[in-house]
Amino acid sequence: MDTKWTIDGMHSEIGFKVRHMMISNLSGNFGQFAAEAATTGDDFSTANFKFNAAIDSINTGVADRDGHLKSAEFFDAATHPEMTFQSTSVKKIHENELEISGDMSIKGVVKPIVLKADFAGIAVDPYGQTKAGMSLTGKIKRSDFGLTWSAVTEAGNIVVGDEINLNCEVQLIKQ
Repeated sequence: MDTKWTIDGMHSEIGFKVRHMMISNLSGNFGQFAAEAATTGDDFSTANFKFNAAIDSINTGVADRDGHLKSAEFFDAATHPEMTFQSTSVKKIHENELEISGDMSIKGVVKPIVLKADFAGIAVDPYGQTKAGMSLTGKIKRSDFGLTWSAVTEAGNIVVGDEINLNCEVQLIKQ
């Protein structure tokens, strides 16, 4: 691994969607995060990825809901202030498609997950920085990580779904 990359926080988004009442999706994101990658040259199929996000930076656009997500009923941000991901392997699926396997840690629980990466390429920005871009998607079950709070409406609908869709837009800066 001879090339180091760090995330460009100004041009990256770490987001998620979850079913609400089983009839619609709610979106959210993490505002504070860090990531780095190490590659052989510019070949991301050889990459080793590390990522962390501050749980206290979760934002769904509703302060009360964000407070509930940070509470002990969900993420317990006071005890578990961050979530992390460490890749264990990267597989090139097609020319610009990667499959990134790794270990996700949320609330002290570590589970293997797989992310799909649509690699958009490498470009030099107007300031002379070499950047790489990719869109990452994946799914996790929140219950696998101890996020088990649940409620049911009078009509029998589950308030928050178990499956979380991860969606990240990432720009990395070559160091």
